[in-house]
This record gives sequence, structure tokens and C-alpha cells, in this order.
Amino acid sequence: MNETSYQALVVREGENGFARQVETRTIADLPAGDLLIKVRYSSLNYKDALSAVGNRGVTRTYPHTPGVDAVGQVVESADAALHPGDWVVIGGYDLGMNTPGGFGQYIRVPANWILPLPPELEPLNTMILGTAGFTAALSLHKLEAAGLRPGTGDLLVTGATGGVGSLAVALLAQLGYRVVAATGKLDQAPLLHRLGAAEVIHRSTLEEDAERALLKQRWAAVVDTVGGPILAGAIKSTKANGWITACGNVASPDLALTVYPFILRGVSLLGIDAANCSLEIRRQLMQKLAGPWRLDLPSDLITITDLTGLSQQVDRTLQGQQVGRVVVDLWPKSFRDHS
Repeated sequence: MNETSYQALVVREGENGFARQVETRTIADLPAGDLLIKVRYSSLNYKDALSAVGNRGVTRTYPHTPGVDAVGQVVESADAALHPGDWVVIGGYDLGMNTPGGFGQYIRVPANWILPLPPELEPLNTMILGTAGFTAALSLHKLEAAGLRPGTGDLLVTGATGGVGSLAVALLAQLGYRVVAATGKLDQAPLLHRLGAAEVIHRSTLEEDAERALLKQRWAAVVDTVGGPILAGAIKSTKANGWITACGNVASPDLALTVYPFILRGVSLLGIDAANCSLEIRRQLMQKLAGPWRLDLPSDLITITDLTGLSQQVDRTLQGQQVGRVVVDLWPKSFRDHS
């Protein structure tokens, strides 16, 4: 089916910079790979937005189709364990970075990038979670492996209205943790309380007294999604022997602080690399998200768009206006939903 045409959001570099538009492509345009997948849903992540405006730190060469997440059905398979019609999910690795991603109706990928879709997870719910939900789950997985349990104390989530942050608030609160949500959008405090946050604070409080090496101890643990001075402030105010996970750099990739939180309070900084996590850990966490960690999220946390509306959502994400999750419906009229 190499001549089959499909629609994709394509980012191209021109004389006036980068531009993106929905284009018609063919299966023959896709790279070699074990599996050809018809994508039902994708989701918009900050990394996708960066790729969509020509960020060379994410995507080296253009033209390119972003989209680090995808859920869909196998069309062709060179892997004996997977067959046409099987539902599969993929998030991370090189998808959407330098390999054409989920913002196209078809992708072709190696078999070791994908997981069978757990039967308890519907395709739409899977992409409501996407890489953001997996990153939140991986952060909790690492914190609990280190020793965190409900009742230990306040757990701070930064960037709490973003994709990872909002899902982290919901997941942690649902599992019995007392969550303090930090955000620059205090008008979204009612939503954060509905997600389970016990307290909502402005992110600027974490940047106060930035010149000090240590701050008053408050957090038993931190899930940081933004990096920069907010992460630095969170580390300085984490309690003795507490833990901080770091998964993002939307505020800044730089971290200005001394070693004192680590050598005088024994705090631990845990890096979260969701893109290159092993398939076994992915499988374990997907099963948890399909079962005991399953989330029932409010509808106003979720925006669903098709390819024609995706560019606007990219702009909103880069301008810091996006709240919650954006799901991309690749076949809004012609693709039968999974049940």
C-alpha cells in the first residue's frame, strides 16, 4: 500500500523561517520499520510544540511531522507477535523527533518502540494520558521506589496546570498524597482543587530569596515539571532526606544552586527520562494506569482537536496559555472508535 495517501501536519523551513500546514503524504514517504500503524489519536506535548517551530534541539532536519505519542492499529507487521488489527501505543523514543510522528495518520516504526494497548484502556483515554501521564506515573514510581508513602508530608507539584503537572496532581491526590500545586495561573485554582490539590500556591513563591543557599524546609517530595529557578527553590525548601523528580525545562534548563541541599539535608534529585524508558517499565506503568492508578479526569482538562486546529494549539502551548491535555483526533469522522 505504498501509494496510499494520508494527511499529516508538516513543518517546513523556508526563507522566512518555519511554517506548518496540513499536507497530503503517501505511505512511501515513511521510513523503513517493522510496523505500519494507522494512528487513531495523538497528543500535544511541549516537545512537539518545539519541534513544530523548528527547534533543532528536538528535531535536526526538516520537513518533519511532530508527535511523540500515538495510539492506533497495526496495518502491516514484520513482527510475529503483532498482527494487522492489533491496537498498540507508542510514546517517546525517536517518534516525532526525527522520525515522522503521530501528527500524521500513518507512522512506521520499529517493533521495540511499541506496546500492545491494554484492553482496559480505550484509545482516547490512552492519549489523554500520553507521554504526560506516563511521565507523571514514572515520577511517582521513582519516588515510591525511593521510599515515599502517603502521610510522609506535603508533596509539591510545579507547573500544575500543564500536561504532566495536572496529571501528577490528579494521580498523587487519588492515591492519598497531600498535594500542593504551584502554578502561574491562579485563576485555575478551582480546577486544581477538583483534581485533588489540597493547596494551590503561586509559582513565584518558589523563586523568593533566590540568593539563599537553603530555605525553610517544607516539602517531603517534589514533582517538578518546569526546571530553572522554580526547581532550584523547590530543592532548597525540600525536607531532610526528601526527594525531587525533574522532567522538564520550560522555565529554564539552567539550575543555579549550591550543593548544600544535597550534603546538609541529604535530599535526592531524581531524573525522569520518559522518552527512553525501558519497555518493561512502560508495560508495568501502563498496567497500573489501566488499573489501580486509573484516572477519571474532568472534561474541562481535555481539549480535542483535529489536524486543522492543531497549529493553533501549538501556539497556545508555546505562549503558556494551555491548560491540561490536548488530544489530536486523526480521523474525526471516518475511523471507527475502539470499544
